[in-house]
Amino acid sequence: MTNESFPVGFIFLGLSQWPQLEMVLFWVVIIVYSMIVLSNSTIILLSCVDPHLHTPMYFFLSNLSFLDLCFTTTAVPQMLFNLWGPDKSITFVGCAVQLCVSLCLGATAGVLLVVMAFDRYVAVCQPLRYTIVMHRPLCWKLVLTAWLSGIVESLTETFVTFQLPFCPHHHLEDFLCEVPSLIRLACGDTSASEWQMTISAALFTVVPVGLILTSYGYIAHAVGKIRSEEGRQKAIATCSSHLLVVFLFYGTVAMVHIDPKNNFSSRHGECFTFFYTVITPLLNPLIYTLRNKEVTGALQRLLRAGPAYKHRDH
Repeated sequence: MTNESFPVGFIFLGLSQWPQLEMVLFWVVIIVYSMIVLSNSTIILLSCVDPHLHTPMYFFLSNLSFLDLCFTTTAVPQMLFNLWGPDKSITFVGCAVQLCVSLCLGATAGVLLVVMAFDRYVAVCQPLRYTIVMHRPLCWKLVLTAWLSGIVESLTETFVTFQLPFCPHHHLEDFLCEVPSLIRLACGDTSASEWQMTISAALFTVVPVGLILTSYGYIAHAVGKIRSEEGRQKAIATCSSHLLVVFLFYGTVAMVHIDPKNNFSSRHGECFTFFYTVITPLLNPLIYTLRNKEVTGALQRLLRAGPAYKHRDH
């Protein structure tokens, strides 16, 4: 059976083996998605309106929040639709669009985490040259580079994946269209797609993690030379937040994408997909804000400004 002869496209199995959990998961996803929208939108708003946050670090952080918001929005509506009723299907074109957009946003976020590591390297290792090096045009170029990298990765991997000869049952053991679940659905030769996926994993997982760890090797050396205890603690708090986000993102993605046909990925892939699609975008703003006095201070100023504006209007 060719791809064009599919009657409905693809059918998500998800938690079909536990149908009693679907409604529970439906409301959990709605609550978590609402929190994702609120938290990431708050970071974007604060980064735009508060002059104290008009720095490269928060410029990149607001872009990461925007990516998390878009990435979750790509998957959650379809997930909620499939959890609500008996219809678990998605059209062939809809699956291709979902895969293309999610790959673009995910790859862009991965490159952006490398950019944020470079920003922390310059801030800690070359503080006197920070404003000179991390000027506004360079920040925009770095973000544009991240987006272009994501677009190239997305178009390439989506094209290769949808050239696969899919099996007639067209059942995906997942919540959304992902490359590993699509490869497992193929009945023919998948070597080209697997090689392409391996190369992509190296370019967008191994290389970025290597660059990030290299940056933090220099940062750790520089932090050890800081004499001020307050300055050392501030540098550690900022860098540890970023490192935690890096390990959450790349750890879960690697579990699913490094080897799509292994037993662990096939059995638990949907759990990791659910984690980095729904849970990680919620944890990112919490990780960056709970220990960040600048963000909490900006939020307090914004909340105080609201009643002030109302009083002025009266």
